[in-house]
Amino acid sequence: MKLSKRLKQIESMVAPGYAHIWDCCCDHGLLGASLLTREAAAHIHFVDILPALISQLQTRLEHFYPHASRPSPASQWHTHCLDTAALPLAQFPGRHLIIIAGVGGDLMTRFIKAIREQHPHASLDFLLCPVHQEYHLRQQLIGLGLRLSEEVLVKDNQRFYEVLRVAAESPATARTCDISPVGVDIWRANTPEQASIARAYLAKTLKHYQNVQSGGREDVREEIAAYRAVRVSIGA
Repeated sequence: MKLSKRLKQIESMVAPGYAHIWDCCCDHGLLGASLLTREAAAHIHFVDILPALISQLQTRLEHFYPHASRPSPASQWHTHCLDTAALPLAQFPGRHLIIIAGVGGDLMTRFIKAIREQHPHASLDFLLCPVHQEYHLRQQLIGLGLRLSEEVLVKDNQRFYEVLRVAAESPATARTCDISPVGVDIWRANTPEQASIARAYLAKTLKHYQNVQSGGREDVREEIAAYRAVRVSIGA
């Protein structure tokens, strides 16, 4: 099946140099299969908590990638039926990229905290695409000491998605920068079309928080002020 714009964007942000790539909450495994096809890493791991889904995925992988289930191919696949918070990273030495997409920022935060706590010395990066709660996720990433490698805004099927690649390496050794609670590069457009998407996303996000504030459910004045200060720019 053809990848959506969102999955294409995530796939394009997978850099070389990883021994293991974990496609978490993998659903039907389209992203992981694309990474497997281009041999993006020596080991591609498909992770989901639903047994029926993993069973179906295992059958498809055995059919379309039979060579990759054996020990010596350029890119080998593995399936795991488990909670993303319980990834067995210690069983697989090397550098890890953990992709988490399709869930909210709060759940994503739980996964990241658990992984960091269980594997404090692991060499790992995260590639994240939350479906909502982006501001809270970014605040949590800042609190965990993670740093930004890359961030992109994509519009797919009338929905907006932030995609962030973050690293646990120190500022002295990594080509990274501080994470902004609202983002920086996602508001810098190269084309008028990208600028239009960014402005629409900014307006939608502001409206959401203004509705939350007026509804009295929680105090989000900090979020409103932060997004009101954002300016969309085009070019350098």
